[in-house]
Amino acid sequence: MADETIVPGAPAAPVEPAAPVEPVEPAASSGPVDRVLEFIRILEAGGGAAEIRPYLADTFTLVEAPHLLAPGGSTRTLADVLAGADQSSQVVANQEFIIRRTTCEGGRVAVEADWSATVLMDIRYWDRGETIRARTSSVFEVRDGLIVSQDSYDCYFR
Repeated sequence: MADETIVPGAPAAPVEPAAPVEPVEPAASSGPVDRVLEFIRILEAGGGAAEIRPYLADTFTLVEAPHLLAPGGSTRTLADVLAGADQSSQVVANQEFIIRRTTCEGGRVAVEADWSATVLMDIRYWDRGETIRARTSSVFEVRDGLIVSQDSYDCYFR
């Protein structure tokens, strides 16, 4: 979640510690689609920086198109994404990605999914305990088994 989603002054919700998530090393025959889907499953399991880092290149960039929670969109570096991954467990729990469709051309992987999570604190448009939902489309670029970029297009339901 972006910093924009946190309401200043909102009380922090008690957070139960998540079970550790073990990173999955790429299989020798793992292709770009498999690598991206492994990454998504780690996110879904609540993986923090240590768990997602093995999937991301040093030059990783995340570009989010404008959406309900970030009207101006955003561009994040690897450091930004890793910091956000460690904070996300304070904002949402029970993440679920229902993969609707994937396609791959070379190292470029497009994923369409339905995402949902339980909100652990009051954020813009949702109160603590509510389910937040979005239809997402992301385009990943994978090189040498690492994700080098992700362009994300999220449509949140209110």
